[in-house]
Amino acid sequence: MAKIQVLLVDDHQVVMEGFKARLDNESNIEVIATATNGADALKNAEQYQPDVVLMDISMPEMNGIEATRHFRQHFPEIKVLILTMHDNREYILQVMQAGASGYILKEVSAQEMVQAIEAVHQGGRYFCRLVADTLFAAPIGPVEPAEVVLATLSRREETVLRQVALGKSSKRIAMELGISTRTVETHRQNIKHKLNMNSTAELTAYAVKENLI
Repeated sequence: MAKIQVLLVDDHQVVMEGFKARLDNESNIEVIATATNGADALKNAEQYQPDVVLMDISMPEMNGIEATRHFRQHFPEIKVLILTMHDNREYILQVMQAGASGYILKEVSAQEMVQAIEAVHQGGRYFCRLVADTLFAAPIGPVEPAEVVLATLSRREETVLRQVALGKSSKRIAMELGISTRTVETHRQNIKHKLNMNSTAELTAYAVKENLI
């Protein structure tokens, strides 16, 4: 029987190596590639064509929610299983709406991780018990817009938003982050687009409301 080929994605190298070591002991699973952010995960998926992507949410450059949307659009045959420490209901809803097939927490046993991989590989869905309890404890309704968009911002975009809210210019932010002014401007435009806002004042008010500063 062919092994289930897995792409493992996490920005914490030690954590990722630990999960890889767990899965390397399984006779029916093979970790064929790893990545440390969503963008690299998409590149590796194109190269290695895994069956299942086992992916964290909080990562630099491109987070797991945004990456899941890209996977659904560009690699619909690849199943995405979220492996994270976040048990927040809004995160769970956002990831599932983005197209993930399952959601488990990093605290699950190696046996349950394998069960989850097998389940999504076979076309099913899988939630660990705590996630299921969180997800179905209350009626599923619309998610607050602010929470929705905040979850879609990359870590870099959150950093830029925080600096903008502190009143810093794009040039100053670029110097402090070691990136070009043009890149900062691109991040600002992307943030405005995702938050559906048009002015710095709106971004500042949003950052204060979300306790980013």
